[in-house]
This record gives sequence, structure tokens and C-alpha cells, in this order.
Amino acid sequence: MEQVLKLTGRIAFWASVISSVLVALVSYRFVPLGVEIAMDFVSHNLAGNSLALFAHIAVAPVALFLMPFQFMSGLRRKHPSLHRWVGRIYVAAVVISGVAGFQLAFHSTAGVFASAGFASLAVVWLWTTLGALYFALTRQFARHRDWMLRSAALTFAAVTLRVYLGSSMALGAEFQVAYPIISWACWMPNAILVETYLLMRGRRSYLLANQTR
Repeated sequence: MEQVLKLTGRIAFWASVISSVLVALVSYRFVPLGVEIAMDFVSHNLAGNSLALFAHIAVAPVALFLMPFQFMSGLRRKHPSLHRWVGRIYVAAVVISGVAGFQLAFHSTAGVFASAGFASLAVVWLWTTLGALYFALTRQFARHRDWMLRSAALTFAAVTLRVYLGSSMALGAEFQVAYPIISWACWMPNAILVETYLLMRGRRSYLLANQTR
């Protein structure tokens, strides 16, 4: 059973690495195509929120691209200084794109429910990432890793949003109906999954500690 869980974990990790890198790279399709063609559902922001729009769509993919590499233990052990610098760039990217995303949330054409979903994502994303930074700076590395997992789950919302959005379009769902639901669904299950994992891991550690007494 232990081997099955480890194998499942490895598969899930590498699937998240590949999907994060691919989505991050594909996100820059707006450079040759233009926002109107590549990202028509946010192109209305060009009228009065172009600075926030480009801060978000140009910088958020940097965080998504870098995120999985921070969890590669071999890379972290062999190149600790690289790990720290990549972490600093990741935090900076989250702060810039998170603040921009918070502003953009209130200009969603999908209604108040969608605005609340994306604004909440931006706030929790910033909170967990800055929490991870704080615990790194205070050398509380176990807590730093936990908060980085929380941050990563929210960064991964960029992937799950596209999966849900593409699926809803394939199923013929109306954008005005599907998008407000996706604004919450793209990140809340990710966050709940990570919290469940952290609780289960903590309980397992507690039980193992008591068994050795």
C-alpha cells in the first residue's frame, strides 16, 4: 500500500509539473496573437484596466512556471541558493499578479459572484504566499513548506481554471452560467485537498510518534 501511495504521489507531482509548465508557456500566446484573440474573455479590460491586465497575464505565468521546481528536493539540496532566488522571484510574481488579479476581479463581465470568487482567490493567494515567505525568513522551514503547498495549490488554479473552462465549452454550457461557478471551483477544491493532506500527514506523524514511546 505504501508503494502504491508513493507511486501515485510521483505521478500526480509530475503531472502537475508538466501541466504547470505547459499552461505557463501557452499563456504567452497573447504576445503574437493579441489579447482580443488569445484571451477574448478578459479583453474588455483593455479599455480601462490594461495595466492590471498585462501585469496579471504577463507575470502570473512566471509564478506558475517556477512553482513546481520549488518542490524538487534534489534541486533544493544541491542548489540551495538557486532555490532561494527562484523563491524570491516566485513571491514577487505572485504579489504583482495577485494585486493585479484582485483589481481585475471587480471588472468581471460574469457578475458579482464571479468577482467575489476571483477576488477571494487573489486575497488567499497573496496571504498564503506571504505566509510562506515569512516562515522562510524566520527559518521555520517545516511551516514554510506547508504554506508553500497552500500557495502552490492556488497557483495551480491557473491550470484547473482552463480545464474547467475548456470542459464547460465542450459541453456547451453558457459562459455566463459556467464562469461564475468556475471562479470558485478553480481554487477551492485545490485548497481543500491540500488542507486535507496536511491534516492527514499531521495525524500520521502524531500516531507514529505515540507508537514509538
